Amino acid sequence: MGIIKRYLKLSTIEYGKDIVKKTIDSFGWEEVDLFDAINRTLAEDIISDIDVPPFDRSLMDGYAVKSEDTYRAEEDNPITLKILGSIRAGDTPNIEIKNGETMEIATGAPVPKGCDAVVMVEYSEKKGDTVKIYKGVAPHENIQYCGSDIMAGELVLRRNTFLSPRDIGGLGAIGRHRVKVKRKLKVALISTGNELISPGEPLMDYKIYDVNTHTLAASIREKGWDFNFYGIIRDKEEDIIETIKKAIEDNYDIILLSGGTSAGVGDLTVRVIEKLGGKIHVHGMKIKPGKPTIIGTIDPSNPNFNSNSNSNTTKLIVGLPGYPTSCLTIFNVLFNEDEKTIKGHFPIRYLSAKGRTEYLPVSVVKGPNGYVVYPITKGSGAITSLTHSDGYIVIEENKEILEDENVQVYLFGNIKFGLNIIGSHCIGIDKLLKEGNLFAKTINVGSIGGLLGIKRGEADIAGIHLLGDNGEYNIPFLKRYGVKDAVLVSGYIRRQGFMFKRKLPIKTLEDILKNIDKYRFINRNRGSGTRILFDKFLKDRGIKGERIKGYEIEAKTHSAIGVAIAMEKADIGIGIETVAKKYNLEFIPIGEEHYDFLIKSNKLQDKEVIKFIETLKKVELPFKKPSNCGEVIYRC
Repeated sequence: MGIIKRYLKLSTIEYGKDIVKKTIDSFGWEEVDLFDAINRTLAEDIISDIDVPPFDRSLMDGYAVKSEDTYRAEEDNPITLKILGSIRAGDTPNIEIKNGETMEIATGAPVPKGCDAVVMVEYSEKKGDTVKIYKGVAPHENIQYCGSDIMAGELVLRRNTFLSPRDIGGLGAIGRHRVKVKRKLKVALISTGNELISPGEPLMDYKIYDVNTHTLAASIREKGWDFNFYGIIRDKEEDIIETIKKAIEDNYDIILLSGGTSAGVGDLTVRVIEKLGGKIHVHGMKIKPGKPTIIGTIDPSNPNFNSNSNSNTTKLIVGLPGYPTSCLTIFNVLFNEDEKTIKGHFPIRYLSAKGRTEYLPVSVVKGPNGYVVYPITKGSGAITSLTHSDGYIVIEENKEILEDENVQVYLFGNIKFGLNIIGSHCIGIDKLLKEGNLFAKTINVGSIGGLLGIKRGEADIAGIHLLGDNGEYNIPFLKRYGVKDAVLVSGYIRRQGFMFKRKLPIKTLEDILKNIDKYRFINRNRGSGTRILFDKFLKDRGIKGERIKGYEIEAKTHSAIGVAIAMEKADIGIGIETVAKKYNLEFIPIGEEHYDFLIKSNKLQDKEVIKFIETLKKVELPFKKPSNCGEVIYRC
């Protein structure tokens, strides 16, 4: 077979979802007992045959009365009624109550004829066969009427409802003990990629751990389906063919190939499906992330399949992207029939991809006026784009700019809220949260982003380290941006400097400066606090960036600098001392920076904020603490 031309025509998202839905619907349904119905998907509309409750019943222990008899009852002037008997839950009352009469009644018991209210026992005093009523009741008070919860003929649950414990209770209430549910699907997971190893194994050079299998397995279990993991398969055609055949022979309904869509490998996946007699429905979708998604079907009864399978049910084959965020997003887009959504406000500017619908992972925080939605922009290859995501928003293909507007968030699961810490990330914050046993939603948007989050009232705390032109940290920026109703709390001091391997002939800062054009350098990204500090360091010494070999090569994190030097991709880099220690590198400082915490004034009395500051003061950190650590150093 010749070379496959990839993405000749990108499919729409709706077309891909329709193929998946039709194939899953073809798998049919089964009837199960209510005990086995939890986390299953209804295959029918549920309409009640009865009224719930099926009779008028009391909501309280007390006395069934004609409400008009009680209108004049007062605490110092009770009315007296004659007791004709008592009614318990399950009894059949055959007496009709007349004026001046009552019956003692239990919660859930049927209300006798002639009564239109129930007096709570707390407002009564029984004496022999009479009772004094000390408080009047209105008509219908403390009675639940027949059909007030569910009426006969009412739609109780819709088809495709994912059954929760509450739904099971509703089914029991209308007398259903068996229900039709979609067949519990069996999913085969196949992870593809020469670079993958299983979690638990030693991490070898240039290998990565298989993340997608566990994410997909959890998502499949969450849907109430079963799965089997067929292992990590290398990018070899014959191996992938044999694994897919084995999954089909084992009678699995859906086969998910994770990582089988990248350049070259995607062509391999298409070739494999076609060699097994299958049909390719989608080879590329108009979606970001997840453009190279593949959707196919295989009919085991096709003579080209050439297998021992006894199944005559068409199997669904989906090739999912390898990047974790892309993988989970596409799985949710294709397989979720009942997505949970919330509305929130998107406060910042975001430029979207042109010509493709973008599914942007987001983090959600609670602001003063509702939910606030922040984009996670590390890219679909970053695992934190997955772990920090609460869900995603859909940006239509004809929309290029998203800014200061309301959006709908499709949730991956339930959101957990705590402190909102928005700003520049530091491992010091992670330790403070751990030692203080605090939960926080941390959103890393840089120091300026944190400052603006405080200004808009979305952040409780913002970690910032902004160097002003006068050499003062943070306060000049609070004045420049007009921050109000906030305080700056003194944090800690991080040492920035040169990192390099021990074998280099460098002992002092002068050794570096004399030979700064000799070594291969790796720099931090523009706009980072480290880069601002380093550029000021060079300017103060009259050194121009073009003199430095690799000055234009940028890394976005301190760890990326450390790894590049440890793996000898560069000789020298700039970063914080704690990273140099982590990677066993030499470190020569060039300056200190103040990492402080900007806090909303109205949050200073919140117990979580108080605990955060107390933890900051007492916990040992891998940074130097000033004498005023944890104290307010500026009020806006």
